[in-house]
Amino acid sequence: MSAFLQQCRHLLGSDHVLETAQDMAPYLNDWRGRHTGRALAVLRPASVEQVAALVRACAEHAVPIVPQGGNTGLVLGSVPDNSGRAVVLSLGRLKRIRKIDVANRTMTVDAGCILAEIQQAAAAEGCLFPLSLASEGSCTIGGNLSSNAGGTAVLRYGNTRELCLGLEVVTPQGDIWDGLRGLRKDNTGYDLRDLYIGAEGTLGIITGAVLKLYPQPQASITALAAMESPEQALKLLKLMQDYCGASLTGFELMSRICLALVAQQFPALPQPFAAGHGHGQYVLLELSSNESEQHAVALLERAIGAALDGTIISDAVVATSVAQSQSLWQLREHIPLAQAKAGKNIKHDISLPVSRIPEFIATTAPLLEQAFPACQLVCFGHLGDGNLHFNVAPPEGVGHEAFLANQAAVNRLVHDSVQSFGGSISAEHGIGALKKDDLAHYKSPVELALMRSIKAALDPQGIMNPGKIL
Repeated sequence: MSAFLQQCRHLLGSDHVLETAQDMAPYLNDWRGRHTGRALAVLRPASVEQVAALVRACAEHAVPIVPQGGNTGLVLGSVPDNSGRAVVLSLGRLKRIRKIDVANRTMTVDAGCILAEIQQAAAAEGCLFPLSLASEGSCTIGGNLSSNAGGTAVLRYGNTRELCLGLEVVTPQGDIWDGLRGLRKDNTGYDLRDLYIGAEGTLGIITGAVLKLYPQPQASITALAAMESPEQALKLLKLMQDYCGASLTGFELMSRICLALVAQQFPALPQPFAAGHGHGQYVLLELSSNESEQHAVALLERAIGAALDGTIISDAVVATSVAQSQSLWQLREHIPLAQAKAGKNIKHDISLPVSRIPEFIATTAPLLEQAFPACQLVCFGHLGDGNLHFNVAPPEGVGHEAFLANQAAVNRLVHDSVQSFGGSISAEHGIGALKKDDLAHYKSPVELALMRSIKAALDPQGIMNPGKIL
């Protein structure tokens, strides 16, 4: 491989071909700290032309490629395996915001742009880019698109797929497809854009994108509502949608265990309800108005009042300032952090028909309790779009490593239940290497054959992110 690496150094300069274990280490560890891969080198191009040239070199020498953005994925999709044959191709230096077209409500960006910086650039032009994730300070838009990331605003704005109008992609042969068209209607054949979004780098490398922008809301109001059951949370969702329509931009379900975990691990965070007044479930909801703060407040107060009168909710706290709103959102955002501090657990990123979520929880929780007595269910997520983070922690006093030995059995129980309710085993995290065996088990033979046909047609050498998805 010396000739190949020399070719890479010639293309990028030696400073951007990382070959020592120390230099490569940050690119080889997965976000959750459970896997460390090996690589031939880490390549850091600064332009789409350099990406294309590197891919041509990889194709010539049959070197596998692992594309990587911010490396914040949770399914081992952006790290190499242990063979040491692949190169990691980091898009971190492709970080230009190429163009903002306010009249067309679009922004054209490099794939390596940090999500938070895209949000800030949109806001500076009086616009909103609504994708919002816990990792937005470090994840990149290329990774968001490659995994079709979700987040907290899917209820109103959709997944990343719905926020993208056009792509620029380097193919496995090293050609550049320029599909950076800011069109909302384009019926000229197959939709290649949707083929690459969610493909996790297995069909090509996204290097640029045209993103949709929206008007910046005049006001956002946040509230935390308490209730006893997921059934009541579902009733609240319907009521809020009936009263508020598209103004409802966030609807997050959190169980009592979730907030107790946050209070235990982050005692400095304010607790909205008095001690001893625990409820079974909580919903964090957000309303956005393009009219005024008064309009948003009136909508929210009317809806909350109706929910209280109808005994759908037991109590509610409405934020009266930006600081209070941020503190309520911190409760939601600190759930994964609290879990990490408490120890390892078995995570499930699942989606279900919204109408069936209460029944799914009521059915699956007892099955887990029966199979794994005293296990703790940490259930939270985006109820408005049907996405639950259905995580299983060990019983009190049981070692986390010992409990992780049950991961395959826990996964099968949860995923079998998801399948029986017409759901999906991956809502927003993707498949990567972590869930590819599960995908093979739950996808139909027809779907798998179609996916393999697409992979073989676009990447006949099999060099694009091998071992991921299929």
